[in-house]
Amino acid sequence: MHRRRGEDPHRGNLPPAPRNAICRLCQSRVRDRRRRPAAGNEAVVRLHAGGARGTRGTNRCGLAQRANAGSNNLEAPERGSGVLVTTGDPHLSPPQPPFPELSTLRSELARLDESILGLVAQRQAIASEIGRIKAREGRSTRDFGQEKEVIGRVRRVATGLDLDPNFAERLALLLIRASLTVQEQDRVLASTKGEGRKVLIIGGAGKMGRWFARFLHSQGFTVEIADPAGPVGEFPHLNDWRTSALEHDILIVAAPLRQSAAILEELAARKPSGVVFDVGSLKTPLRPGLTKLFEAGVLVTSVHPMFGPDTDLLSGRHVIFVDVGVPEATRRARDLFSSTMAVQVEMDLDAHDRTVAYILGLSHAVNIAFLAALADSGEQAERLKQLSSTTFDAQLEVARRVASENPHLYFEIQSLNEYGASALNGLMSAVQQVRSAVQRGDEAEFTALMRRGADYVANVQPR
Repeated sequence: MHRRRGEDPHRGNLPPAPRNAICRLCQSRVRDRRRRPAAGNEAVVRLHAGGARGTRGTNRCGLAQRANAGSNNLEAPERGSGVLVTTGDPHLSPPQPPFPELSTLRSELARLDESILGLVAQRQAIASEIGRIKAREGRSTRDFGQEKEVIGRVRRVATGLDLDPNFAERLALLLIRASLTVQEQDRVLASTKGEGRKVLIIGGAGKMGRWFARFLHSQGFTVEIADPAGPVGEFPHLNDWRTSALEHDILIVAAPLRQSAAILEELAARKPSGVVFDVGSLKTPLRPGLTKLFEAGVLVTSVHPMFGPDTDLLSGRHVIFVDVGVPEATRRARDLFSSTMAVQVEMDLDAHDRTVAYILGLSHAVNIAFLAALADSGEQAERLKQLSSTTFDAQLEVARRVASENPHLYFEIQSLNEYGASALNGLMSAVQQVRSAVQRGDEAEFTALMRRGADYVANVQPR
């Protein structure tokens, strides 16, 4: 942020100090020092450090900063000498902060922070009421035109207040996201589609299983968890799903991929009457089980939520539905997300895994390889972080999130996808092209690689 003319560069954009109060403090302490007997060695009156430009060695009151014991003469210290250490005078008061106005200003900041949070709470309450009106009138929760208008207004106001409009836009987007989250959650809670209906989540103690349990419970479904890992909250629990009569309206398989494949085949033999779907990241390993369910006449489909279990707002998030020959089952699964702002996409099974090989497989591999290369480099992570660039920081943050995920799940995504090898081969080929161009000193080839990538994403708008 640019500094206004005449500002003290060491004080940033703080408001003017309460001059009179500081002057009284300085003068009273000097008078107190003069009344005391000499201590025989140098003592210090701790006054706030030098003031405005052009008053070297003095504070804002015009008083010099050092007092010699036994003398009423005040001397100006060297520039930057700071506060001298007190010695030998038991009558001196305890050291005081050099800037007594700091505590006042910090208290004011705390008061402003409380006021800002109070205004945010009021905004959330209004957003919730707007959401109820939208739901009553059958309007969509998200209005991109209104969001654009809000952001434009915020940028104009920020400019008038001499604030960075980009900062104001980021703040507005946070507020919009918070409002949408409240409105979406209210709409899901208002949904009564689950009343009187039961759901069994096999593998419900896992992260995505827990997400579906909360999500469907909020719609009024009676949720039951089947997982040997133990119960989840207050939901009814079974250690083994096989002991259930399977008299549920919906059965969700949320186990790891290999286990899900076996469970789907076992369910086909039981022929449950409810809708059955998995939530696996891959579909080709589940093909045999899904086919057997279809052949058994079960209402079966397949779902892939393209978000993690910590997601609280589905606006802009994708949920993929893979129809395996039973459109009614797919329709019912899609209806579970009708009260949200999730983007629903239908794909066939093979197209799904070909795409996921790049969306998940390639992106995971890049970040795993990035961290592996750093770990083998001999450089300390903390030192690299201290000297990092914007690009490195962004890449490191993404890689850190990938590394914190379940490695067993990520290995399944790499190893069980029938189309996964093409993405990994493409990655190895691209790295080799970069390496070859650098080793041969071929700037034209290196430039062409970068431009080809830039052209590929030229029309992709950031979220």
